[in-house]
Amino acid sequence: MSTFKQAPHNLLVIPGPIEVSDEVLYANALPPLAHAGAEFIPLMGDAIRMTREVVFTQTGQPFLIAGSGTLGWDQVAANLIEPGEDALLLNCGYFGDSFADCLRSYGANVHELRADFGKAVSQHELEAALKAKKYKLVCFTHVDTSTAVLSDAKMIGEVAKRLAPESLVILDGVCSVASEEIRMDAWNIDVVVSASQKGLGAPPGISVVVASQKALKVAETRKAPVAGYYSSWKRWLPIMHAYEAGKPSYFATPPTNLIVSYRQALLEITKDPKLTLEDRFKAHIHAADRIRNTAKELGLKLVPADAHNTANGMTAIYVPEGLAPSDIVSRMAKKGIVVTGGIHKENKDKYFRIGHMGVTAVNPERGDLDRVIAGLKESLAEAKASKQASQAKVENHKLPAWRSPSAPLGGSRSIAVAAKL
Repeated sequence: MSTFKQAPHNLLVIPGPIEVSDEVLYANALPPLAHAGAEFIPLMGDAIRMTREVVFTQTGQPFLIAGSGTLGWDQVAANLIEPGEDALLLNCGYFGDSFADCLRSYGANVHELRADFGKAVSQHELEAALKAKKYKLVCFTHVDTSTAVLSDAKMIGEVAKRLAPESLVILDGVCSVASEEIRMDAWNIDVVVSASQKGLGAPPGISVVVASQKALKVAETRKAPVAGYYSSWKRWLPIMHAYEAGKPSYFATPPTNLIVSYRQALLEITKDPKLTLEDRFKAHIHAADRIRNTAKELGLKLVPADAHNTANGMTAIYVPEGLAPSDIVSRMAKKGIVVTGGIHKENKDKYFRIGHMGVTAVNPERGDLDRVIAGLKESLAEAKASKQASQAKVENHKLPAWRSPSAPLGGSRSIAVAAKL
């Protein structure tokens, strides 16, 4: 353990990037390592192996590639879909829209099941779609960061296995891996897409994808060439195999410092003797409950319409009528607490979002949630008071001068009345 401590900074509680531990940040600050050198190779191998543990897979193949979570969509589309093939996408918000756009850019025919704002696609809707047509891919965003809606991954995998066993089930877990339970093998999930900067608790910059052997076989036997170069699993698979076997290999330079940092985050997630993965999931549920209960006490409404479909790593909250998200976000920022507004294209001006993943949820001794809750209460009170003051000023401006609270006693109307008497 190092004695390194992070410099004082604003508390980052957006839905990612998130706060990271001192050890994770320190690991990222080490001198660069040679990507094919004896020091780095075993660290990369560790990161690959521990990634499997987080999503509960024995045989899934991790791909750790420099890039954002968006690169995961490209990997799925480039390797698993061929022009003219059909994909079913369960759309719960902004990131469902973007995933669909990515698939279409590679020639997929995308059929969307669109849930109403704040809701998830139901089991009945999914079953009806899979009975009506066969799909190469069944894709969904586990937690849509735009709405905090949580899709039922276990149900989706089970329904697909029962009604469309030939389909590949693709889970976009950028905002859910390590903060929500994902049992890849048991739930019939073929690909998990994620990124380093959210529940995985590392700095941004690593695209994290785990593919089942079934998915790898589909990619290997496709008829059309892989519609990508950097995103091609045929190029990356030997590299990942080599690193895990402790051997040097090269296709493109991995983000060595970020991998070291990510490995440290995975050690904290999977090797903590006091906290199992199940304990961490419970900690995220507890953190979410604290934020939700606070919102309820303040008379605020959550964006997700159903508790069963509400994420545990983030919360989306409607602002009261008469206020804008900026009224809350800007006031919390002045208190050193960084939250963010909505991004859903139709409702972005109606709500704001708070992230509570990783160390913020799991390490209560940091006091992050206490600060967030206190800051939210104060900011809401200040915003309401400011609004009331502004309304009172407007109303006062509308009054005739003789009725204005600021008019002197015995004003002009009183004089005029007296003169008539």
